[in-house]
Amino acid sequence: MTDIRIALSDKAIAQLPTPEDGWYLARDTELKGFFVVVGKRKRTFTVQGDLRQRGKRASSIRVSIGDASELTTRAARAIAREYLAQISKGQHPKERLDGRAGQAGTEGNSAVAAATLNQAWQRYLEAHLIRKGRSEKTISGYRDHVERIFSEWLDTPLLDLANDPGRVAEKHDQLTKENGPYMANGSMRTLRAIYNHARKTNRSLPPDNPADAVDWNQEERRNTGMGTGDLKGWFIELASLGSVGIHREFITAAVRWIMAAKL
Repeated sequence: MTDIRIALSDKAIAQLPTPEDGWYLARDTELKGFFVVVGKRKRTFTVQGDLRQRGKRASSIRVSIGDASELTTRAARAIAREYLAQISKGQHPKERLDGRAGQAGTEGNSAVAAATLNQAWQRYLEAHLIRKGRSEKTISGYRDHVERIFSEWLDTPLLDLANDPGRVAEKHDQLTKENGPYMANGSMRTLRAIYNHARKTNRSLPPDNPADAVDWNQEERRNTGMGTGDLKGWFIELASLGSVGIHREFITAAVRWIMAAKL
């Protein structure tokens, strides 16, 4: 669906149509930069503004405010005004250092370096997954990895993980034992993707991804194809389909061609 522009209210948001796939934006006509990201299962209050550095536009950022099912529109709009005011001053609302908002410039870079896994995840979610129209199923998989598997790391700065890759490797070993090799590998791929995305806008993070310290588990490819040993039984079943002779002959010829190509 295409983005729309309406006067956001609790009632209006509740009546917004749910997209069949992906997401769209419902922008507020009252407050510029304030909108709701409407997905198949979730509606999220969000703001977007230009972060300025030395009086010039440095980047455009999106910051989530909260789930529309847990926050009223009035409260979300009040928070949005605060966030937009901070962004206009060169401050990122959710990136802090020593309890102070990071200023654009040197302090801003330090604040980004101190960004936690949760902050990096929120940016990856909004700027990469949602913006590129990833499916709800894909997003829920990433969310499960971050918010469940890495729940104890949510407030941990990415820089801490980068400087202690052994900690990440130990986590992978633990996950392999407790959650299985596929979940362990999958969650580490998610961590690797989030870190790489965060480093695009923060070169002060070490270039070596902490997930590279992992000894990846071997993953077997699914063996759901039909081998030569299965052909005899398959041809017997095919012959029993007497009412579809033409289709049977076509399929038989196709299989023989495929097997000849393999040989």
